[in-house]
Formats: sequence, structure tokens, C-alpha cells
Amino acid sequence: MADVIRACSFQSLRFSSSSVLTSFSSTSGCLQLGLPPNQISDNKRIYPLAAASSSAGLARFSLTPRKRLISFKVHATLAETNQPKWWEKNAPNMIDIHSTQEFLEALSQAGDRLVIVEFYGTWCASCRALFPKLCRTAEEHPEIVFLKVNFDENKPMCKSLNVKVLPYFHFYRGAHGQLESFSCSLAKFQKIKEAIALHNTDRCSIGPPKGVGDLSLEGISVPLEKPAGSS
Repeated sequence: MADVIRACSFQSLRFSSSSVLTSFSSTSGCLQLGLPPNQISDNKRIYPLAAASSSAGLARFSLTPRKRLISFKVHATLAETNQPKWWEKNAPNMIDIHSTQEFLEALSQAGDRLVIVEFYGTWCASCRALFPKLCRTAEEHPEIVFLKVNFDENKPMCKSLNVKVLPYFHFYRGAHGQLESFSCSLAKFQKIKEAIALHNTDRCSIGPPKGVGDLSLEGISVPLEKPAGSS
């Protein structure tokens, strides 16, 4: 038996998903296709692989079905695909804006609440670095409405609002309209905190929201209810 093993020069060994030997390359052609994975043949007798030995020591073969490996890779890929993108991880008071109409309606429905609008790009490294801290700030201020405007989805609106650099921020509040606007990076995030401290104070606005740049809110503002008994 040892002579048979020494006569074989093992070069490659592959197993199918059902753990049956499908191919084997050797200079002597001593193994046959289709044999169970624990047997070899010298064309005369069949020997168990577990008993095969050589001068280098005991040869052992560990069978790992390819089906398990493929299944693991598929599940790992699906798990990674199902993870939300960085710009999709919103705080409860953050709203994604996909159109001009959604933007105007969100501002109108905010009433007297402070509204912070972030203009960002999914490809913008500075936007990505700043975003986690913006989410934490939103969680710390549930009374503020945070709107997120994807620059690539809303280019005409961004152009009308004079957004030329990312990330960019606008601050709005009721009838006061736009209060402030500036660009901001993670290193200058203190600007956002200072603007919140300045504009997030108790106040009451009288009248409909003001226009936003070249975009008017008058057409979609919520009308005031008439007092009871008035004509």
C-alpha cells in the first residue's frame, strides 16, 4: 500500500458540493474519477485514503463542501447589501427631501419651529464626515426640523437657492423666512451649534411663511382658521 502511495505525485485535488471526488491529477494516473472521497485505486485494488501514508508522514484529506462556502458568501453579500447607506441613517426628526414641492411643504408645515436644511452629495467626503455629528445634534434637539436635500436629485432648486459648495446649510423659521446660510465642514461644526443657540429661541410668528429665494411659499401655506361666528 505504501508503494502505491509513493508512486503517485499529488498535484491537485478537488471535491464537488456533494463531497465526491470529481478530478485528480497525478503523473501516474493512479486515481479514478467518481470514487468516494475516502478511497483511491491503483487500477487493481482500492485503498482507504485515511490509511494512505508516505515517507513524509500521514496524508489526511479534509473535505469542505463547496456548497457551504458558497452559501456563506451569498449570505455575507446580502447582509452587506441590506445595510443602509451613510446618508440614509436619519434621526427621527430628519426628513429626506426629493423635490421642490416636498421642500416647500416641509417648511410650511414646520410652523414656528426652527428648520435646518442640509444640502449634501452622496459622493461628498466632507458631507459624509460631518453627517454622524449632525445626526447626534438632531437627536439632542428634537424640537428642530432637519431637512436633507440631495444636491444631485434637486439641482434646479439648489441653483435657485444659490448653493454652490457642499455641505451647505440654511436656517429658516416661520414668517422670518431664511435666517442664515453658510457652508460648514466637520472642523467648523461649531458654526452650526452657534446658529442653533442664536435662532432656536422661543418666539411666535404672525403671518404665512416668507418666500424662500426664488421659490414662493404663499401658494401652499396653511390658511388660518376663521373664528367661530365670523362670516
